[in-house]
Amino acid sequence: MDRRAFLTAATAGLLVSSPALPAAATSRTLKTDPFTLGVASGDPSTDGFVLWTRLAADPLSGDGRGGMPSRDVEVAWQVAADERFRKVVRSGTATARARDAHSVHVELKGLEPGREYFYRFKSEGRLSPAGRTRTTPVGETPLHFAVAACAHYEHGFYTAYRRLAEQEPQLVVFLGDYMYEYGPSGYTALAGRVRTHTPGKCRTLADYRLRHAQYKSDPDLQAAHAVAPWLVAFDDHEVENNWAGHVSSTGAPGFEQRRAQAFRAYYENMPLRRASLQGAVLRVNRRVSWGTLARFHLLDTRQFRDDQACLDGVRAGCDDRLDDRRTLLGADQWRWLERGLDASTARWNLLGQQIMVAQRDFRTGPGREVNLDSWDGYAAERTRLLTALGRTANPVVLTGDAHMHHLAELKTDFDDPDSPVVARELVASSIASDGDGYRDRTWISEALQENPHFSYIDQRRGYLMGRLTRDELSVDFRTLDYISRRGAPAKTSHRLTVPAAQDRSAAAQAAPPA
Repeated sequence: MDRRAFLTAATAGLLVSSPALPAAATSRTLKTDPFTLGVASGDPSTDGFVLWTRLAADPLSGDGRGGMPSRDVEVAWQVAADERFRKVVRSGTATARARDAHSVHVELKGLEPGREYFYRFKSEGRLSPAGRTRTTPVGETPLHFAVAACAHYEHGFYTAYRRLAEQEPQLVVFLGDYMYEYGPSGYTALAGRVRTHTPGKCRTLADYRLRHAQYKSDPDLQAAHAVAPWLVAFDDHEVENNWAGHVSSTGAPGFEQRRAQAFRAYYENMPLRRASLQGAVLRVNRRVSWGTLARFHLLDTRQFRDDQACLDGVRAGCDDRLDDRRTLLGADQWRWLERGLDASTARWNLLGQQIMVAQRDFRTGPGREVNLDSWDGYAAERTRLLTALGRTANPVVLTGDAHMHHLAELKTDFDDPDSPVVARELVASSIASDGDGYRDRTWISEALQENPHFSYIDQRRGYLMGRLTRDELSVDFRTLDYISRRGAPAKTSHRLTVPAAQDRSAAAQAAPPA
């Protein structure tokens, strides 16, 4: 079976001819298939990874419990060295607890480094689709990875996820806005509403569970999860638009409880390790290494930040944003990041985070307007970040949120043309948010002229596909012309190659013009 055939068979739940799984609640007591939300894996290490599924006999059941009974349910799992499960290397059982929305997180250790594995689950006499995952290598093994963000369900079909899966990356980095909290038509795209959210704005644990189930029910998203392990981090819409630390953007009462419930639902629906959920705190800042070739430093740019300056939004003349006491990462996370960057011995250091780092002037002509929700609203800490990246080996920043592809040179002084480039920022467009894409060439030309450190902008939907070796990073900016109907092809609209510097001291010159 070739890889394309595996992808089709796995997401259709057809890979069933194999040795039996361990017996676990094999009596068929559910009337329908409980594996309607697919399977996923994440956070790979040299000897393991996290396997995930969530049982939901009726995903859109209004109480958020997926139509499951109030009892716990036993789930068998299997990991094999081949896609037909003839070489099973590990197996066991886990309990899908009713209190956890019948989600399952299996953390494996003791596997071989640098190889792919296949996994599946069985419960109540039903077999899940199969997924493919892998452990990380120990040396400088090349990496083929994807970067994606922002997938508003109402704004279009998830064709970009399907196209991403067809390219068979070894790793997927997802940088926020996996789901959106708005009620139906709470945020309308130019193309209108293609699909409809579950009723109401998400406010309770049941609301968030139901919304995650709706998103996870999409077969194209399931295909993207089944093809490779994911590194996930949230942005704002997994809780509420533009929330900041303990502050609600709407001023609604009870935000602390709402945030905690959103975090719990996010954990229940993602392939995260159990240690990430610590009461009302969800730790997503972490490091994952791809052998000695690359280290991913994932950030949390929401949970520990100060409230946005000058009442948020895109504004001019906000001096508060320059205050060096303002923080985006929080003191503890900042120390964690700086120490990790300074201590890294990886050939490449990839910073995965949610909001645009590069200065972005939205006003054409004299004056400046910036987005205060992005790093522009925390300018002093951004300078500190860029200074740290300047002494780091081969740094690259991966970003989501903007709903457009951007390619930027990062400098400690964006207003000085001679300021050295310390890193490249690669901003992924959205999977679906803002609906059908377009190319306003006049607007793009003006934006590039106003922001000369940008060299590419594209307003179409899409994702990034990167290929990393010891000597270079090559990146394809993938775009789709439409998502308001199914079947759009994906194409490479721009390609970038960044050669590696030879040593840490040369990192600041590692990003010549594309």
